[in-house]
Amino acid sequence: MSAKSLQKYSKILRRRKQKIERRLKMKQWEDQERPMFKGRNINYELAEKSHAINCVEIGAIHQMVQRCGLVEEINAKLKLLKVHVPYHESDHVLNIAYNILAGGMRLEDIELNRNNEGNLNAVGAQRIPDPTTAGDFTRRFTPEDIGKLMESINTVSSRVWAEGRKEKFKEALIDVDGTIAGTYGDAREE
Repeated sequence: MSAKSLQKYSKILRRRKQKIERRLKMKQWEDQERPMFKGRNINYELAEKSHAINCVEIGAIHQMVQRCGLVEEINAKLKLLKVHVPYHESDHVLNIAYNILAGGMRLEDIELNRNNEGNLNAVGAQRIPDPTTAGDFTRRFTPEDIGKLMESINTVSSRVWAEGRKEKFKEALIDVDGTIAGTYGDAREE
């Protein structure tokens, strides 16, 4: 992205933020005759070249995953598929992870990402595994395979920390909102 484009987008975003701040500014309201949610005519525009996705971070996260070597590490350590027609182990693992990032709660939610051209473009894929294929992939895991996947993630994580400037990375804070989410499976006693 050029510096000129960056300045243009920064200006647009700054104006939008200021506009919202004015709308949300504290105000002494009088008793209202009608609800705040009044509704109005909405015009929808469909641009030929733009595609929206529900998780804009996926493209940036995928670039980071590639640059840090996680794709190669997963494919080197995890051997669940005899042939890669057309997917590799990393494709399946990332498909499930990106589904969660996009707000998916079940494997069935992958179907939304599969049918979104913007999502496919964000990860640079012609196609991604469907929910049934994702389910088949997860059933191939043994406890040892889960350990190998965790090991590949830990290896890359350690390498990223080691390669970073030590004085800059003495501490990392991860700020995550905790959310309790119900599950959709049955609990079975064994």
